[in-house]
Amino acid sequence: MLKKRIIPCLDIRNGRTVKGTNFINIKDAGDPVELARRYANEGADELIFLDITATVEKRKTLVELVEKVAKEINIPFTVGGGINNLEDVEVLVKAGADKVSINSSAVRNPQLISDIANQFGNQCVVLAIDTKFINNEWVVFTHGGRTSTPLKALEWALQAEKQGAGEILLTSMNNDGTREGFALNITKEISNQLSIPVIASGGAGKVEHFETLFNQTEASAGLAAGIFHFGDVSIPTLKNYLKTKNILIR
Repeated sequence: MLKKRIIPCLDIRNGRTVKGTNFINIKDAGDPVELARRYANEGADELIFLDITATVEKRKTLVELVEKVAKEINIPFTVGGGINNLEDVEVLVKAGADKVSINSSAVRNPQLISDIANQFGNQCVVLAIDTKFINNEWVVFTHGGRTSTPLKALEWALQAEKQGAGEILLTSMNNDGTREGFALNITKEISNQLSIPVIASGGAGKVEHFETLFNQTEASAGLAAGIFHFGDVSIPTLKNYLKTKNILIR
């Protein structure tokens, strides 16, 4: 059985780490370089950096900031936001990213998943799925949760796997920032049907939520932001707790 991963996420806006609830009510959460250094030192398994307004503002990811973060950490580093083509990926990989996360651009052009996988390897492509439960369906959203699409989360995840995605970053917009626990139903459904790893995101509020996630779904990683940024839970505390529950972690 693969060991589970704990992944902090830096949502970046205007060069600062921010955190919202249900993708709105954004507040400042600190300096991304300092946070990245702290999480690497605390034993985070990976780090995800998402420039959350790059697509909406029609600009590229903050490459200089990516370089600064990459210099401070020695763990796998995923970067997303405003990635539209292979050139964008190349710039970020040169800046220190190990993987890239794509969302809106992949919905617009699914071939981009295959193109990145072919050039940089499947392990480099993380498909981010922002999804919201509406009328009994998990609907896919783009542009930082602002734009709904006709896509359903499970069908889109399966298609992305066929296109060459190496991993899925699944965020429940309903649960995001609520601290009431992960969206177990959709996480279970997608992680059961895919053979690639699924990172569950949205809703982590306490250590028990990760225990439930790993016991009730096949998610290979749990992602959190606010509880780490604001000091509610530390990564060592979380990992020690999971060890006591006999959950295999990195």
